[in-house]
Amino acid sequence: MSINFGDLNKGMVIELDGQPWQVMDYERHKMQQRAPVTRIKMKNLLSGAVVERTFQRYDTGFEIAEVDNRSAQYLYNDTTFYYFLDQETFDQYDLTKEQVGDSLDYLKENMIVELIFYKQNPININVPTHVELEVVETPPAFKGDTAQGGNKPATLETGLRLNVPMFITPGTIIKVDTRNGEYAERVK
Repeated sequence: MSINFGDLNKGMVIELDGQPWQVMDYERHKMQQRAPVTRIKMKNLLSGAVVERTFQRYDTGFEIAEVDNRSAQYLYNDTTFYYFLDQETFDQYDLTKEQVGDSLDYLKENMIVELIFYKQNPININVPTHVELEVVETPPAFKGDTAQGGNKPATLETGLRLNVPMFITPGTIIKVDTRNGEYAERVK
């Protein structure tokens, strides 16, 4: 199915050069006596590469990629693959570290994720917007530190390192925003 620039939305998956690309951001500039310029920031779902492309035509058209998102449970990983169980068909799929990409920082065993299929093959995953992770290492707070002031580094159970408020201690469960990799709130 072909669409025009006016039908583009963030998060939509289009097909360019035979590969699926997820639209992250887009804008269109019109200048006097010139054709409009369409600038799209997009992520390749096969390689994980983020690029910005410019299209300089009046009738810029895009093909919608045929992708399918299915709910899957992350099971485990060995030295080569990460294994996922489809929640509807109970089929097991494996992805490489490169396919999973930055989502590894938020992935815990038994977590439910969205498995992305392109031409009937799993190519990538989407993790939930917020995940709950345990703090395994962080320096102690000192007298005079307050909840309003300052941050300190912390290492989470998945190996992710981020800044947390001074009152967070090892063993604390925190909510992390997966869109920007930042501390959201303390859970318990």
